Amino acid sequence: MLAEMTETKKIHNFSAGPCILPRQVLEKSAKAVIELDDIGLSLIEISHRSKEFISVMEKARALVKELLNVPENYSVLFLQGGASLGFLTAAHNFMRKDGKSAYTVTGEWARKAAKEAKYAGEVDIIATSEDKNFNYIPKNFEIPANADYLHLTSNNTIFGTQFKSFPESSIPIICDMSSDIFSRKIDVSKFALIYAGAQKNMGTAGTTLYIVNNDLLGKTEREIPSMLNLQVHIDKDSMFNTPPVFAVYTCMLTLEWLKSIGGVDAIEEINNQKADLIYGEIDRNPLFEGTTEKEDRSIMNATFVLKDETHKEEFDKLWQEAGISGIKGHRSVGGYRASMYNALPLESVQVLVDVMQEFETKI
Repeated sequence: MLAEMTETKKIHNFSAGPCILPRQVLEKSAKAVIELDDIGLSLIEISHRSKEFISVMEKARALVKELLNVPENYSVLFLQGGASLGFLTAAHNFMRKDGKSAYTVTGEWARKAAKEAKYAGEVDIIATSEDKNFNYIPKNFEIPANADYLHLTSNNTIFGTQFKSFPESSIPIICDMSSDIFSRKIDVSKFALIYAGAQKNMGTAGTTLYIVNNDLLGKTEREIPSMLNLQVHIDKDSMFNTPPVFAVYTCMLTLEWLKSIGGVDAIEEINNQKADLIYGEIDRNPLFEGTTEKEDRSIMNATFVLKDETHKEEFDKLWQEAGISGIKGHRSVGGYRASMYNALPLESVQVLVDVMQEFETKI
């Protein structure tokens, strides 16, 4: 079976998520589904309380701490529910009873985060880019000192924008980093909570990473349901309920791969090369144009459109023949979206650029 995996036609996977994984992660995880580490049992049939899986969980959490230089007073958790549950979890753990929170709405997922937070209390939308279909990141917005926290979405997958830096804030910052965590260096100590769905840069869908400042928990004076209570999960070492063993295992493998190639410093350099390559072609080629403000362009998700949609069929045929997959743009933006997560090689971006240049010669 593994031999067959290596012989299939090369596909350049630009999927926005679930997304491309390193080949070695696919091969090792496929093998583990049959048998984990020569123990005679499959990864997905062993007890999550077994020493084998506890080792997986501990290693995955340790790799997060190592790769992101997580401070000692922070806990790392692998939970369930995706970032969608994280929206509510964040609010319940950091918004005081009868308090309020401050949100920036820079895309669809940021808007959903603000909506869910309203179940916990008052939400103040302090900045939004909805007026221009989220094609930029708001700047120089005022952060209310009386809010319990500021919520940001670091990268907007649908619209292709990204916070290039994070604001200085006198109140705790919470950030949904689902689509760009581990893609660039960050200072974890600036955040009260970081949460991120795994299915972009970490592993398969099914688990969500939480990195939380322990010192800021337990101050809301509200009753928090157990499954939403981060302190409950910390006390149980991410195993208050049965964890998603396969998703955590693939995260462990992916983080091992990231460490092996030089960690976050190395992948940030590669990601910048990929972004420079595709955006350089978008700006050079007279047949295309980007959809976002240049200063806010995401290094993870490049969004662009044809200037003349009558040529769409011909361009689509070219990239499909080249083995490119997953570049159709979201309906909110249209056109194309090239998602360039960590495991996507520079080679694949070059193939897309080559297709765009070939297309130019045909028109």
